[in-house]
Amino acid sequence: MDIILHIGAHRTASTSFQAYLRANATALEDRGLCFWGPIRTRRGLFSGIVPVNGSPRLERQARLAKGRIALQIDRIQLNGMRQLIVTDENIIGAPRRNLRDTALYRGAGERMARHAAAFGGRITRVVLSIRCLDSYWSSALAFGIGRGHALPDPAYLEAVAQQPRSWREVITDLSCALPGVELLVLPHETFGGMPERRLEIMTAADWAAPTQQHRLWLNRGPDLAALRQVLALRGEDPAQLGPDEGRYEPFDATQRARLREAYQDDLFWLASGADGLARLVTEKTRDQTGTTPQRDSLTRGLDDDQQEGRVA
Repeated sequence: MDIILHIGAHRTASTSFQAYLRANATALEDRGLCFWGPIRTRRGLFSGIVPVNGSPRLERQARLAKGRIALQIDRIQLNGMRQLIVTDENIIGAPRRNLRDTALYRGAGERMARHAAAFGGRITRVVLSIRCLDSYWSSALAFGIGRGHALPDPAYLEAVAQQPRSWREVITDLSCALPGVELLVLPHETFGGMPERRLEIMTAADWAAPTQQHRLWLNRGPDLAALRQVLALRGEDPAQLGPDEGRYEPFDATQRARLREAYQDDLFWLASGADGLARLVTEKTRDQTGTTPQRDSLTRGLDDDQQEGRVA
């Protein structure tokens, strides 16, 4: 059985992709493909894989998690499934940790190694979506402010722009944790608005993916108007965000240029072979592509970090 892990990253249309899979679940199961999303993974299935501070009997918890996962895989195999997509961006960490560390997924390697062990070495492929760093951090900061984080001050923004950890380091950590596992990297700028192409690439499909609800746009980062409302409700001065409208862009021109240059370096490294660690997926033509979602308006969707469900 092919077991494919889609690990985000956050702010790369993961919630929209998961909603697309749910909308087409029946059609996909008819082709022998099923998926587990956050509704399943975050309600007990993955409990114990990553230790929580103060948790007793950590080794026992990890063994129980491995057993639960194996049982679920055996069950879907008996039902005739040939491929399983596990999609949960929290596998490699949480955006609030990135904001606290002013760095990308510092614990990604260790977390990935624990999840690989929980799947008993049965993972076939891991898929990571990456995004230009200035828009990634702007979106993550906007999302964090909407969830109670303070507005970043100039020193904080400079620390983010100066920190050396980029997608290359994240990918290197993931590869070290996944010896022998194929690692695919999909740029958000190309595939963010095309969940059907993401699915075809993940599964190496020789069939056209379904297109039911394939242009959803969920869990967008709040724009400036929405953030002003958030600040007002918190008793803070909305004027701190200035007079502009549209997307939240806290970095100055120099900082944006630095972050974009770092991302271009990442893409160049990937296009050059990534030292054999990962494979960059690109499209030769944009004629049939969808539109990468813009961030100028706010529509409430599913929350990446608060999806609920239960283990089957």
